[in-house]
Amino acid sequence: MSRDRFSPRFPFAAWPNPSVPAVAAGVYAIWKDGELIYCGMSGRGIDSKAKTAPKKYGLVTRLNSHASGRLSGDQFCVYVANRFVIPSLKAEELPLFASGAITLDARTKAFIHDHLDYAYALVETSADAYALERAARRGDVFGVQPYLNPLS
Repeated sequence: MSRDRFSPRFPFAAWPNPSVPAVAAGVYAIWKDGELIYCGMSGRGIDSKAKTAPKKYGLVTRLNSHASGRLSGDQFCVYVANRFVIPSLKAEELPLFASGAITLDARTKAFIHDHLDYAYALVETSADAYALERAARRGDVFGVQPYLNPLS
């Protein structure tokens, strides 16, 4: 498995990215300051849904979910909030959370847009995406395992 299959890196700050196809199975890798932190896939069942898929399905919707910073239903955003955002909070900010003046979703989105980049690789089928994602999480693609979701 080769890293050459992946696109150049794009900052989440520039999301949405028109180069990501509207319907596609794929694998993505996310970096923070040059450190690989997460690898994921999207497009399960894309081979059978390609003809009947909605206008957007697969890789683009997964990356959009990550870019949103919303913790509900997005494990990547939960990892980012728990491992990067919450540890950086200051004591004087806590009452602002209690009052609703700031939210963890908003802070997570800001962190993602300010600090993270992604690259993606398109694949033909969801089985191909699954295999490439597992290889990336094992460290076989980029030479290192991702910080947040390594696979042994």
